[in-house]
Amino acid sequence: MSDKTWRASAAYDYPLTIKNMFLAPMVDAPDQEIVYRGEVRHTYREFRERVARLARALMDLGVRPGDTVAVMDWDSHRYLECFYAVPMIGAVLHTVNVRLSPEHIVYTINHAEDDVVLVNTEFLPLLEHIKGRLGTVRSYILLTDDGQAPPATVPFAGEYEALLAAAEPLAEYPELDEHTRATTFYSTGTTGLPKGVSFSHRQIVLHTMSVLATISSQPQGRLNRDDVYMPLTPMFHVHAWGVPYVATMIGIKQVYPGRYIPEVLLKLLATEGVTYSHCLPTILMMIVTAPAAAQVDLSRWKVIIGGAALPKSIAMASLARGIDVSVGYGLSETCPVLSITCLTTEQLDWPIED
Repeated sequence: MSDKTWRASAAYDYPLTIKNMFLAPMVDAPDQEIVYRGEVRHTYREFRERVARLARALMDLGVRPGDTVAVMDWDSHRYLECFYAVPMIGAVLHTVNVRLSPEHIVYTINHAEDDVVLVNTEFLPLLEHIKGRLGTVRSYILLTDDGQAPPATVPFAGEYEALLAAAEPLAEYPELDEHTRATTFYSTGTTGLPKGVSFSHRQIVLHTMSVLATISSQPQGRLNRDDVYMPLTPMFHVHAWGVPYVATMIGIKQVYPGRYIPEVLLKLLATEGVTYSHCLPTILMMIVTAPAAAQVDLSRWKVIIGGAALPKSIAMASLARGIDVSVGYGLSETCPVLSITCLTTEQLDWPIED
């Protein structure tokens, strides 16, 4: 091999894995915050340690490369930790669509061959109902907001925070091929059973970089390091459109709201200074028309709409409140973002047509 060939080969010797996206925020923003419902706060430095503890706790439960770890939770700091810890140990993260019917949830867990399931206390009644039909699950982990375990017959391996506290942080993550499967989820589809979609480390990294390049460079709805991010697309749906990976990579403040309750969302928008979100048109309308919205300044809020066409009435109501609304398009199979509207500076000054 010639010296020139060797240099070209060595220049590419950097696998596109989630582990390598995990490094930048620890260098650039170690003291920035990740907030859950305004009640739990962790710095990125603490986030790194919690991810390492979760990785070790899962390995102590017998999770090995190729195993599948499922999560049934609302949008939370715990979910974000799973976005990293699970695939970085070579396992596959299954983000369970908790809005499916019980029969379809059973189907997806069995079809994905989940080995471990992390479940929020809100979904315990559902799990109690279906656990006898889950054929591959070896262990369950309880997710609580107060550390208290309600009465249940599910044989939990432990409560999430207790398991993290007892685990030694994993010192080094394994080197993985960038084509290793990282995540899977199931779309509702239009006919038949839910359809499974999987993504490799490489696909997630490339999607993260392409979305970041787009939304950080356009005049409208631009994401920058001063923004405060709050997802309003469920984390179980294509990684909340992949934006949590973007927000984490650049080390901005993140706010996770749990279940989408209008009054809670509006309070977080006001008290945490949220400036960047994405959601379905129905979620935006729910927030804009909530009685409490009249008391909240929404003029600094940038929102990407997707999942359905944006009705003119919702667009006009949002613009009247000063919200910077843009529209994206994508598919579950494309990780999911394909395109985002990008008006030029000149077009932003055009009059709004009735």
